[in-house]
Amino acid sequence: MVVKEEESSGTTSLELFLKIGLDERTARNTIANNKVTNNLTAVIHEAGATEGCNRNIGNLLYTVATKYPANALIHRPTLLGYIASTKIKTPAQLEAAFSFLSTTASESFELKEFEEACGVGVEVSEEDIERTVNEVFEQNKGSILELRYRTNVGDLFGHVRKRLPWADPKIVKKLIDAKLYELLGERTAADNEKPSKQKKEKPAKVQDKKVADDNPVQPSEDLNPFLIFPNPVENFKVHTEIFFSDRPVLRCCNTKEVLDKHLKRTSRKVYTRFPLSQMDIYTLVMPRQCSLALAWQRSEMDAATLGEEYDDTNPEAEKKEYINHIEEIVEWMGWKPFKITYTSDYFQELYELAVELIRRGHAYIDHQTPEEIKEYREKKMNSPWRDRPIAESLKLFEEMRRGMIEEGKATLRMKQDMQSDNGNMYDLIAYRIKFTPHPHSGDKWCIYPSYDYAHCIVDSLEDITHSLCTLEFETRRASYYWLLHVLDLYQPYVWEYSRLNVTNTVMSKRKLNFLVTNKHVDGWDDPRLMTLAGLRRRGVTSTAINAFVRGIGITRSDSSTIRLERLEYHIREELNRTAPRAMVVLQPLKVVITNLESGLVMDLDAKKWPDASTEDSSAFYKVPFSRVVYIEQSDFRMKDSKDYYGLAPGKSVLLRYAFPIKCTEAVLADDNETIFEIRAEYDPSKKTKPKGVIHWVAEPSREVDPLSIEVRLFDKLFNSENPAELEDWLADVNLQSKVVISGAYAVPSLRDAAVGDRFQFERLGYFVVDKDSTPERLVFNRTVTLRDGYGKSGKLNQVSIEPGILKPGHLETWAARTSQKACFIGDGGHEVRFESLALGVHGDKRHCFSSPTKKQRCEVVTLAYCLVLCGTVNLDCGD
Repeated sequence: MVVKEEESSGTTSLELFLKIGLDERTARNTIANNKVTNNLTAVIHEAGATEGCNRNIGNLLYTVATKYPANALIHRPTLLGYIASTKIKTPAQLEAAFSFLSTTASESFELKEFEEACGVGVEVSEEDIERTVNEVFEQNKGSILELRYRTNVGDLFGHVRKRLPWADPKIVKKLIDAKLYELLGERTAADNEKPSKQKKEKPAKVQDKKVADDNPVQPSEDLNPFLIFPNPVENFKVHTEIFFSDRPVLRCCNTKEVLDKHLKRTSRKVYTRFPLSQMDIYTLVMPRQCSLALAWQRSEMDAATLGEEYDDTNPEAEKKEYINHIEEIVEWMGWKPFKITYTSDYFQELYELAVELIRRGHAYIDHQTPEEIKEYREKKMNSPWRDRPIAESLKLFEEMRRGMIEEGKATLRMKQDMQSDNGNMYDLIAYRIKFTPHPHSGDKWCIYPSYDYAHCIVDSLEDITHSLCTLEFETRRASYYWLLHVLDLYQPYVWEYSRLNVTNTVMSKRKLNFLVTNKHVDGWDDPRLMTLAGLRRRGVTSTAINAFVRGIGITRSDSSTIRLERLEYHIREELNRTAPRAMVVLQPLKVVITNLESGLVMDLDAKKWPDASTEDSSAFYKVPFSRVVYIEQSDFRMKDSKDYYGLAPGKSVLLRYAFPIKCTEAVLADDNETIFEIRAEYDPSKKTKPKGVIHWVAEPSREVDPLSIEVRLFDKLFNSENPAELEDWLADVNLQSKVVISGAYAVPSLRDAAVGDRFQFERLGYFVVDKDSTPERLVFNRTVTLRDGYGKSGKLNQVSIEPGILKPGHLETWAARTSQKACFIGDGGHEVRFESLALGVHGDKRHCFSSPTKKQRCEVVTLAYCLVLCGTVNLDCGD
């Protein structure tokens, strides 16, 4: 089939569709759907109906374009021939053809069997139809007389069609209507009355209903989201259609022989893989792809295997340290592939297949420069060397392999389609010359395959059943399957999913590279970057990353952006369980306790964990308490207020794990504004019960400063949620995304902290020891702040929560003290309101969520987190 370029316009397509008898409304609606438009255009050309046809044939062609079974596209021209010649002329015959071809798939079949299955040549006269209608009415006469015109005509029609499957449905309908009129006469007023609906009886209450609600049966799609993928034995369906400018449509699929050999080699198991390149070690592409593949592997249990494949086709970009770092990251993330392979393991097979590609006339040696190739592609012009003799290309390719041609003087290009609408079919480069040793193969090769050539072939050689990649590779499907088709290789099932987009950052490798190379950030492991190296240095655990990626799920929608707060939620959940507590003061303000003896130091017990048992000594650490302590500058004010719980003149606060202190004097600096020092008295009996509790750090001994550390506070790298959409995205960089505090004080127990150790600095957030630390000075990076509570302004915070189903039973075990309206912003920004969100249990009366005004899918992963964050419930969480 040849689809002319000018027929791609809406006007020409409309004329074409009108020619086959479609009404204008249907034709215009069809044009609005690109997929149906392409299918119908191809069907019309294959049927030879470009000059028009009668409406009946046109309707059948439209049905073929919209309902034809995808696994049998290879037989579509045969069916269209029967329609064009009116051998198949009714919808019933067409449905029978679909059923036959769907079962047959890509296998060959006998035309005689096909014609018998579709009723080709069977003529049903009007007399035969009338006789059958009379028989059906006679058998159902009693119910027809009782129901009169409320009789289900569809049932009568079905009885007739069952006996005469190839009867003309229009004639059947006409005769049934006539017979009804003959038997019942004119409609009466009673015939037009709607039957009264009987109320359904409510089922008796079941005693164990609550148990059923608490343990709902999940649909299989929730339990296994990978049901959208075909089983390996079903990989005979057409993967894609490739439209050419000068030849018929190519429908790529595995033949029965090829698929049977593949299934024998794999024992019908699922084989998937995650391919890695140098840049993938820096982005969240790798964890999402690995998590997706591993989750599927788990869903298939013992029936699936996962491989790790390194794309090392460019020797100039591949360095041993990159490969080692990838292996280190993979191990750190907790992924265990069943085997690790490299593209370079298949260099010999790839070379031999390239020779075969030339022999079959599908590749040629080209001498154009990169600039000339780019220009010719833009103009859709063939290379001057495209039609050179096969023998000449074979000779030149051998000279390339032997190093007899200079680098940049020749390439092997695939002979695809320079007039295609898909730029990935513009004679892509398969091999290029590079006199560079390879980390794995050494100097054995001086020609190296391109990604476009090697990727699909290696997938096939490794018997990958399902090749998973991101949506930007969707346009490469044509090239992927074309190459496997012309080499008669096994074709894996390819599925693309949306790339991971997170707010307030950029995920593009090009933009990330620009930030790093132009020193806007401090390298690929800058903690502000959404890279694996950056997240790891920031203190994010692999467990949190994997949980975040699993929570996102899979989708083909490329417009979704995940809020950064969602990742932070998983980080907090992990670190809250695993990070011991410690006290650090970022902006120290000196407090002298005047009623404490100078030189006296008390060693007090402080909790590493909020729920620590008093009998477990390992759950505590010692903190010195002396005459001089340091508190946060923000924890002192000269003027007190009702909503302020810090220290103020004449006011008391409790020093965490220590004693209440009362401010007796504030000493100002020379400018009479800056607070230089606080004088206070402590209550050794602890009878004072102040409302406020603050953290602190004391001098470990007289006139010896506490442990001094450097703390780096990291925040969102960009101010806007989607900086990638901004024209000047660099101008959106948050200048306060990194704040270095060099004079912070810490408790002595942190002195022995090692690089990578994580802590919760009480009231400040979660922190990790940075690699810049030295024995003389520790450096801590802030991983994430503590969760925000109910603001002092009294306004309810909005939170993003995981997708799922919010159920009434979630609140039944929580005691709530406030009742107010609340608003959750669900995934994708959809607003879900609950009128009585946080009622919980009040005495003997149970309360729960009221019905949402919108049935949006939400999930409270940790109910306590969501409720405390909203400020609707006061819970004792320890900290």
